[in-house]
Amino acid sequence: MYSAEEQAEILVDALPFIREFYGKTIVVKYGGNAMINDDLKEKVMKDIALMKYVGIKPVIVHGGGPEITGFLKKVGKESSFVSGLRVTDEETVEIAEMVLDGKINSEIVNRLNRSGVRAVGLSGKDAGLIRAKKKLATVYEGDEKKRVDIGYVGQIISVDSSVLEDLMEKDYIPVIAPIGVDESGVSYNINADDVASELAGALKAEKLLLLTDIEGVYKDYNDKSSFMSSISATEAMEYIKDGVISGGMIPKVKACLRAIETGAKKTHIIDGRLPHSIILEIFTSKGVGTQVEA
Repeated sequence: MYSAEEQAEILVDALPFIREFYGKTIVVKYGGNAMINDDLKEKVMKDIALMKYVGIKPVIVHGGGPEITGFLKKVGKESSFVSGLRVTDEETVEIAEMVLDGKINSEIVNRLNRSGVRAVGLSGKDAGLIRAKKKLATVYEGDEKKRVDIGYVGQIISVDSSVLEDLMEKDYIPVIAPIGVDESGVSYNINADDVASELAGALKAEKLLLLTDIEGVYKDYNDKSSFMSSISATEAMEYIKDGVISGGMIPKVKACLRAIETGAKKTHIIDGRLPHSIILEIFTSKGVGTQVEA
């Protein structure tokens, strides 16, 4: 237990970061184990509430893959994946939208409101926030590359962040479910990392934080001493090309690169399994996770 003096020192040490980020927008992609473990859920909500109370403007984008899978199992529908993307027929996208927008989004909003801040839930369908089109999966058969239709999985065409700016101006925290819509009104399930990335760029966010279930980026995942606390965009692209960054880390790093390319200042891949990882990243000099910057 910290003494009163030690607690005071912790608060004083955070002062330069509070001053630096006061009035700035920080986009948080909330996902992974931090969405499943109830204790971690509460800690994330408290972190976001603290951000708001010290003058930061948080924007939350959430995933929900495990919950969608669980609900599909309940109704007797098995999930299948192609190149890491869920095959999403009409029934599946309806269930995904119900789980993401109706269940998860409303739970996050409720928890934030109970923490003393004002949050508003949205999906990408609201106010034309996210325009999308069908995304085709890439598969390889030998040396041949093919594009495969996997249903109602979307890729972002454009975002209109004005509704988020209006909400933040009125002192609300926007909480966004990763559903987009095309010009015909067809709904698409979109990767939450991509949504967070595009919104961070459009809002010219000071930071994009991607909560994951891994510490960050390693040159060699089997060698913990090879952890990289910071990499440049150029290094990140080289690491992807050389296979140093591989598997499920590739789309997360690419989301960071896209955010920087479109206007975000810094991006971070952080371990959402670590209690108060958001606060540790924002308000301490050491930080946590891997920073990807221009």
